[in-house]
Amino acid sequence: MTTIIEAKQMAKRLRTAMAARGVEMTHSAALEAVAAQLGHADWNTAAAKMPAGEGIAFLRGIPVLRSFDEKKAREFYCDFLGFEVQFEHRFAPDLPLYLEVERAGLKLHLSEHHGDASPGSTVFVWMTGIRDYHAELLGKRYTYNRPGLEKAPWGEEMQVSDPFGNRVRFCEASD
Repeated sequence: MTTIIEAKQMAKRLRTAMAARGVEMTHSAALEAVAAQLGHADWNTAAAKMPAGEGIAFLRGIPVLRSFDEKKAREFYCDFLGFEVQFEHRFAPDLPLYLEVERAGLKLHLSEHHGDASPGSTVFVWMTGIRDYHAELLGKRYTYNRPGLEKAPWGEEMQVSDPFGNRVRFCEASD
């Protein structure tokens, strides 16, 4: 949910963008436009319904999974699961790899660094479209992994295990 602080920042960016196009806009008009964009009747209603945005807020968690072999990591996460590399980093050419992969909003960090993560971890991922994803993975005929689809009281689950003993458990909630 958008906070009051974020909405005010949106209004400031809107005013700046409009000014760059030669259109003057008052701060209150920008606040009203942002409130409407967020689905509120007006700024006062929006401000009453939005959280203040102060204090503690966790914005995003990114699991770090241990890997030991760059080629196997890319084969599993990119070729099989369909993730794309977003960045990769080494402190020097002969040092361990740290990379981020992403697909459909899910980001995972894969690290060859000894202290970053323990092999054998499990990441639980809520998702939609699990049956389509399951069919996609089975269609790839990946030699080392043929995941099943299982019913659980909370939804349908599909678990894959990477070459390093980590598990990614995908789940689509039951209706």
